[in-house]
Amino acid sequence: MKFSRGLAALTLTLSFFTPLHAEFLYKDDVINNPKFTQSIESVGRELKAKTGVSLYLVMVRDLENNESISDFEKRIAYETNDSAVIMTFVELQKQVDILARPTSLYNSFNKAQVLSPNATFIGAVVSSLMFARTFDEAKEFMGNRGGTVLPILAERTKGKETVAKYSVAMYNGYSDVAEQIAASKGKTLSSSAGNGSRDFIDLIRFIFYSIILYGLGLYLWKRFLKKRD
Repeated sequence: MKFSRGLAALTLTLSFFTPLHAEFLYKDDVINNPKFTQSIESVGRELKAKTGVSLYLVMVRDLENNESISDFEKRIAYETNDSAVIMTFVELQKQVDILARPTSLYNSFNKAQVLSPNATFIGAVVSSLMFARTFDEAKEFMGNRGGTVLPILAERTKGKETVAKYSVAMYNGYSDVAEQIAASKGKTLSSSAGNGSRDFIDLIRFIFYSIILYGLGLYLWKRFLKKRD
């Protein structure tokens, strides 16, 4: 499946012009797509208008001078100087993080869920089977699911599809955080991902975890059943 189709679906109902100034897409050294910019700006503007919270998306190729992603986000928070949530993606380091200032804003969304590597219950089960060494670790894996960014970034892509994958993953995560913040204030957003894009994301997740389950089954068969035969 082409990720570019997913990106087109996400932006189909949005305007096709580029905003003169990108406020909530604070920095973008990775995607540089006018439609993507407009999508982020639409969600960010509506969230700000309804809740007073600024949700910034920052995407850079890499960090300089061995700076940590946490320190980088703190610098951005100082520059914005308002109540803000900052979602950051560092392409070459394959890192995604979310910073909230003031820290009370963490109560408005579930950071662990948004950044979970497991999108679904099935994914959590697979992760616990593959990586958990104790019962407590298995419980942690099982409880940590619902990720809206990392499962998509984990998909293997080439060329232009990689940039499209970044677009889908970051828009999906940005919308997830925005919807949670709005819900915590008793508001709803009309410009966020919506059911159409969620169906697309669910389809990607289904394919992704089907491949994982197939690989796990093949591994178990080779290691145990074939050896016994």
